[in-house]
Amino acid sequence: MSALSWGTAKKSEFELFCARDNLLFKQEDGIWRFLLPERESHYARFIRDYETVRRFEGRFSPDASYYRALPFKDTSRKFSADWKIRAASFGALQKILTAESTVLDMGSGNGWLSNRLSLSGYDVCAVDLLLNPEDGLGACTHYQSRFTRTQSEFIHLPFLNAAISTVIFNASFHYSENYEETLTESLRVLSPNGKVVIMDSPIYHNADSGKQMVAERKSAFLSRYGFASKLAQKRELPDVSAHGRAGENTWHCVAAHPSIVWSSLALASVAGASARQT
Repeated sequence: MSALSWGTAKKSEFELFCARDNLLFKQEDGIWRFLLPERESHYARFIRDYETVRRFEGRFSPDASYYRALPFKDTSRKFSADWKIRAASFGALQKILTAESTVLDMGSGNGWLSNRLSLSGYDVCAVDLLLNPEDGLGACTHYQSRFTRTQSEFIHLPFLNAAISTVIFNASFHYSENYEETLTESLRVLSPNGKVVIMDSPIYHNADSGKQMVAERKSAFLSRYGFASKLAQKRELPDVSAHGRAGENTWHCVAAHPSIVWSSLALASVAGASARQT
């Protein structure tokens, strides 16, 4: 990614070296691998459970045209309603992005958002834990656009301070293990006048509603998959207005598709929140 400033020194075309921690990071199969072995072990169950659920639901296709059509058309016809919401969110996102933005697509999944933003001329880096070729960073090979792919966790991003114009959590913020640490790290890499965008994550104004959602998800996972994974243990989102650099950040909510109402078991919301430094 040409405009991004890595927090490491380039040793070769496919290697980056961190002098502070004396660590060498490599690009494998086109993906920069910034997840340390001990953190791979930490996330192993989450990744296994997530991939199990996604494959069970059939959220993939062997056809490249399936991925290239997203989010405007679901050629599999399995999750058309979900993609209708994603398309509405993408439309709302386009209205708040500034020209020549360097963008982190956090929790990029199969890379549909990175693809769309890259085609629109943005300098994009897809960030995810998953590497698989169906629903992870490996699926990005289906696209004709080019963008950087990075395996990294939300709380340890491999970028310098103030290097990124826009950090987007693409239906992924609710997977964070620690919302406060995730927001702090996002704000660290954010440039002056940059934006943090949280879109398609469940937001509850009442804490009890969030707790009820978690309980229902646990029950549903046990019934359907036979396990109560961390996937079912998400808590309600925090008051984002409480985070930032000494009050320098202003948060706004943007309704992307107000006519759609999600049940308590939904994985996404209809609202996106953006943070703007003032």
